[in-house]
Amino acid sequence: MYTHIWQKYLPIIKILLKRSAVSEQILDLNRIDFERAGSGRKAGYKFNIEFSKGRVTNVISGSPLAADLAAVIQQDGIMKTLLSDNDYQISLNTKFQLSIKNCTPQQVAELHEMQA
Repeated sequence: MYTHIWQKYLPIIKILLKRSAVSEQILDLNRIDFERAGSGRKAGYKFNIEFSKGRVTNVISGSPLAADLAAVIQQDGIMKTLLSDNDYQISLNTKFQLSIKNCTPQQVAELHEMQA
């Protein structure tokens, strides 16, 4: 249902995924795109997706918006490589801001601190 919208945003999401190695990235989405494609309910637009080793590690089946985004991301070759190399958290808030956070650098930094 939302696949075509996520395909439109995929090039930008790809860039932000790469940039998230430095800091959390925020993408303001067009609310109207999603309201036209969906049921018009605002409640279903908030979600959180966690990727680890290229796979979704949390339950997103209750949100078609999240499930479609995860599917679009996992079908792209470059995105698959990024996802297999790092852990990410992608979330959408009620203001239609997509947040992309690379969780891997924090874990690596913690390991280095423990070894020091």
